[in-house]
Amino acid sequence: MNTPYVLIAYYSRHGSIETMAKHIARGVSKVSGIEARIRQIPNISTTTEQTETEIPESGHPYIELNDLSDCAGLVIGSPSYFGSMAAPVKHLIDQSSTLWMSGQLCNKPAGAFTSASSMHGGHEMTIQSIMTPLLHHGMVWLGLPYKNKSLITTMSGGTPYGASHLAKSTGESKLTTEEQLLCEAQGERIAQFSLKLL
Repeated sequence: MNTPYVLIAYYSRHGSIETMAKHIARGVSKVSGIEARIRQIPNISTTTEQTETEIPESGHPYIELNDLSDCAGLVIGSPSYFGSMAAPVKHLIDQSSTLWMSGQLCNKPAGAFTSASSMHGGHEMTIQSIMTPLLHHGMVWLGLPYKNKSLITTMSGGTPYGASHLAKSTGESKLTTEEQLLCEAQGERIAQFSLKLL
């Protein structure tokens, strides 16, 4: 039997979201009996809504629908674009209607994470924009409880809706200690619930 996995799917323009995905994977790896699978979401052409390249130039492999259908849990990461998910993330979700019709994501835990260049740049709204279609899939939404002390002490990113990062306008992708800990806590929590709901 194959080892169950938490799928960490991300779209990253400047590296912050990819860095967060790696920390979420570290959190998943703290739970025995489940693995982390990181996949990046490809950029799309603004004119054709098709993926721009077949193979990524760098980073993790591109996500495929069977990565989604076979996962035990799901975490999606997107930069905040005007308080909403990036177009490539929405495009991926729009392609998942066959999974919705067959209920393949139903009763699986889900979460999201984001990065924005200002404190009030839409961290929570972006996570909520990802949450809505996943609730339509019947997924079980998991946020970050305040038992994570980093959520109280953070002076940068971090929300009860999911992990976030306050990126500098210079495009710097270095996460604070609190942001790293919250990413790991989110990954660990999703992994724990994924095993419980198998």
